[in-house]
Amino acid sequence: MATSKHSKGQNVLVAKQLIAATAKHLTNSTPVAFAGSSFTADQIASKLQVLVNLRADVDSAKAAVKAKVSAEVTQSPPALAFMSAFRSFLKVHFSTSPDVLADFGINPKARAPVSVEAKAAAVAKRAATRAARHTLDRSKSRGSKAPSPASL
Repeated sequence: MATSKHSKGQNVLVAKQLIAATAKHLTNSTPVAFAGSSFTADQIASKLQVLVNLRADVDSAKAAVKAKVSAEVTQSPPALAFMSAFRSFLKVHFSTSPDVLADFGINPKARAPVSVEAKAAAVAKRAATRAARHTLDRSKSRGSKAPSPASL
């Protein structure tokens, strides 16, 4: 396969120039022999026109994709906000009917009650993390002292 050192756009410009010069300087009645075959001026022009048509198709497809992406970027946020609001409405309206919510693709998640032991473990873990990182609570981190019980 022959390769070219030109870009695709430059190849198209060269092909257009070759098509124009072929029509100007070669007659269709005299075949030209090269690359192991014989070609008329019309055949040469049609083979070169393939490059021009392919590049034009690619450019128009790229423009169409850019337009579609731009439309998606501008139209998606309001549509997503609408969808979120509708899902919220469905969750409230059908909160007592999990089977209906499942029909809408919404799987209600019931929070498991936290046991007293789990709460105590969380408090201990928070305290250990604060001690390890040498962090204080909000009232102490601002430089103000919390009022003592005696001053109240």
